[in-house]
Amino acid sequence: MREYLIKVSDETKGTRLDLLISAFSKEHNLGLSRTCIQELISKGRITVNGSSGIKPHYKVRNTDEVKVKPEDKVKTGIKPEDIPLDIVYEDKDLAIIDKPVGLVVHPAPGNREHTLVNALLSHFKELSDINLQRPGIVHRLDKDTSGILVIAKNNHAHLKLAEQFADHSIKRKYVAIVKGRMEFDENLIEAPIGRHSTKRESMAVDFSNKSRYAKTYYRTLKRFSDYSLLSLEPFTGRTHQLRVHLAFIGHPILGDKKYGRNDEFSRLALHAQSLGFIHPTTGKFVEFHSSLPQEFLDVTTIKAPVNKT
Repeated sequence: MREYLIKVSDETKGTRLDLLISAFSKEHNLGLSRTCIQELISKGRITVNGSSGIKPHYKVRNTDEVKVKPEDKVKTGIKPEDIPLDIVYEDKDLAIIDKPVGLVVHPAPGNREHTLVNALLSHFKELSDINLQRPGIVHRLDKDTSGILVIAKNNHAHLKLAEQFADHSIKRKYVAIVKGRMEFDENLIEAPIGRHSTKRESMAVDFSNKSRYAKTYYRTLKRFSDYSLLSLEPFTGRTHQLRVHLAFIGHPILGDKKYGRNDEFSRLALHAQSLGFIHPTTGKFVEFHSSLPQEFLDVTTIKAPVNKT
């Protein structure tokens, strides 16, 4: 692994060591997070004038020479698998995947195989490794949700994308078929979400101090006799947010056996139709779209627009 030398200038003197390295990382696209930098300092892989053991809050002087030696990449232990992928777009920084229904995004205890990550390791030579157990994964979709997903191919892209997800500037649109005829053409659902009090693998609307703020906008696209087609935009990214919010207002997503207890559709009727964000390298807004699955087309004629890059 390459070693980096940072010479402190008059402009940067007095800066905290970790902030100095963070700025250097962003300028040179190294993809070092604040947590990673602090770990490197604690392990002695960052030195000041040849000395290790410096604290992250150390304020550098204009005579200091800072050396940074990132750790060599460690193998994840996850096996690549030649699972077919629908790659909508790819460049040196990221890839856009149209995930099929039924595919788990990343390995978990007891489930180390047949995931999107296994497929990514087979298809791409480089993936971000900020999380060694989830290479390339910036965000995820539920196993039973299909649609657009962005993959980071390096740590710089990963951090830039993660920042946008954190500040909710990512433009996301989903399509869902829900039980019942929606009363309103459009509305906001603002209800906090937390872990279910008894079903620990489920989430629920919860107004206690243990829950987190959640906000979803919906627009009714079409009404049928006993179900409705909706366009959904989550402003926050809580676990199972769309499923929990729609069940809370009495219109669970069709096929949602966890929150709706119904089997009126062949699958969970939720599809991530589009994803828009600022490209981590070009700085331009890009947006990608996925066509509706055949199961949705059986009950609607709505089509997705063409991808824009």
